[in-house]
Amino acid sequence: MQITGAQALVQALVEEGVEVVFGYPGGAIMPIYDALHRAPAHFRHVLVRHEQGATHAAQGYARSSGRPGVCLATSGPGATNFVTGLLDALMDSTPIVCITGQVARAKLGSDAFQEADVIGLTLAATKWSCQVTDPDQVAPTIARAFQVAMEGRPGPVLVDITRDAQAGPARAGIAAGTPWSYAARHRDLSGLARAAALLDGASRPMLMLGHGVTLARAETEAIALAERTGLPTAATLLGLSAFPVDHPLYVGMLGMHGNYAPNMLTNEADVILAVGMRFDDRVTGRVEDYARAASVIHVDVDPAQVNRQVPAAVALIADARDALAALLPLVRPRRHDAWLARFREHHAREHAAVIGPQSAGDGETMRMGEVVDRLSALSAGEAILVTDVGQHQMIAARHYRFAQRASHITSGGLGTMGFALPAAIGAALGAPARQVIAVAGDGGIQMTLQELGTLMQEQLPVKIVVLNNEYLGMVRQWQELFFEGRLSEVRMDNPDFVTIARGYRMQAQSVSAREDLDDAIARMLAHPGPYLLEVRVERTGNVFPMIPAGASVDEMRLA
Repeated sequence: MQITGAQALVQALVEEGVEVVFGYPGGAIMPIYDALHRAPAHFRHVLVRHEQGATHAAQGYARSSGRPGVCLATSGPGATNFVTGLLDALMDSTPIVCITGQVARAKLGSDAFQEADVIGLTLAATKWSCQVTDPDQVAPTIARAFQVAMEGRPGPVLVDITRDAQAGPARAGIAAGTPWSYAARHRDLSGLARAAALLDGASRPMLMLGHGVTLARAETEAIALAERTGLPTAATLLGLSAFPVDHPLYVGMLGMHGNYAPNMLTNEADVILAVGMRFDDRVTGRVEDYARAASVIHVDVDPAQVNRQVPAAVALIADARDALAALLPLVRPRRHDAWLARFREHHAREHAAVIGPQSAGDGETMRMGEVVDRLSALSAGEAILVTDVGQHQMIAARHYRFAQRASHITSGGLGTMGFALPAAIGAALGAPARQVIAVAGDGGIQMTLQELGTLMQEQLPVKIVVLNNEYLGMVRQWQELFFEGRLSEVRMDNPDFVTIARGYRMQAQSVSAREDLDDAIARMLAHPGPYLLEVRVERTGNVFPMIPAGASVDEMRLA
């Protein structure tokens, strides 16, 4: 039996269990779009308004569902518009499979219309990228792409398919080929006994949780280990929601704008168990002064991350769930009450200086912190929170009290403005039973504002909160603090966001008075469809605490 390469691709996606793809058609990928007519009824294509939006939507889908997100684009500018999302997914270990059309094989290298060297452009932005010129290779390449995207440290892959490979005849039922064996080749738990001995002998230990805990669904194991050993537990930005925020052992968020206690006390810890994190520079600050007194036990599925930034006394190379499950029976029950009390003392100091004032309304204009605080309370912390990049991102991470696992989706490593809106669309399709709230600044929302059209067409119940301070707030904060107050090109004249949203046929409201905030949030949450709520907030507020660039973690400023 013969089918076309395009039909083989659709069949391969169905065999991988794909139910949703995000894409934008064009000339070089039209055979694939023609084949979509024969896809099963449950197979859903979401028409984005820009190819970058497709990659971020695929990321949101992957992060909320635990399955790879899939996106399609044509050749040339369609493919190049994928690059930002690919690199974002690579840095945040998000599995997405991106498929691009390409000019016919005979035209490769001729500067044909909408030709681009997509493989050359994406080698540094993907876990794997390849070009298919033979229709018979379409199905096995797609199968390999899904294997590579998910095995080991998850990440993005790109498959570039020439137009003649899409349109030409392919044999049906070609085997997928040799399975990818990354995890089997790199697993190493030989240091378990040494890790257990370090934890048993520690007097000032810490447990640090990163995104790898969520990716491995290792939350239960992390909680059990923390409770057995009495470990004060902190999370990175992408590790948020991996540990209950109301747990007595939870001590807050790590990093430049994280909580005061876990950052200040990192350099006093004698043992650090770091799980599924890569010691990003926003976590370590000045790396040569980081965790000076600690023996580090580093758990990561990717051996390339071990000893890359921070030397490890013990390395456990494995999926976080497997490693923690193996470590748990080897450690003895412990309590560290005096050490934990130190964290509480620092937290009280932060609350008095920062958290309380950010959450309380004592001025005419609302602060971002109090808005997120009310959003958290009125949604009971049950929503999937998808944030953009900037001041609001750090405020949301600090003030939203996540009540469920896999509830925080943001752009961490690349810090991509414009991420929130399309990622929230993907998250809503990946977890349709959960409420999804996108929180964005007035700068970031305008980078992908056109995806309101996607939201309108799909009628997904995504709620959008725009915290409008009429500034590029994080850049303004740095200019104020480190460039002697010289504000350069950070003031924004913004459109009427409510009118724009209503132009996309969705409900919208703007609120600037504190006494109207709760009713506005409640109305938004109760609405069955998409909704945009603009909240006008303090224009020149700053985010504290803060570790200045180039400073040590224990040089954190409260103001």
